[in-house]
Amino acid sequence: MTKRADSEPVVAKLVRWEAHGATWNVVLLTEKLAVVDLCTCLGEPVDRIRSSDPALLRYLAGRSRSASDRRA
Repeated sequence: MTKRADSEPVVAKLVRWEAHGATWNVVLLTEKLAVVDLCTCLGEPVDRIRSSDPALLRYLAGRSRSASDRRA
């Protein structure tokens, strides 16, 4: 359930994931690492992203889940 590195930017993955009606939740966010669960629209985790990408760390700052996650 851990995402391997590939060519798509991680922020783009989260935006695309959410655009298709799914959600994501931050599991861990530090200054150097983000761990994010990719979930179904019902909130069930189906994959996990671990990344130290600075763009992702900035994108997640102050967020704990996708905007489309209505379970807040």
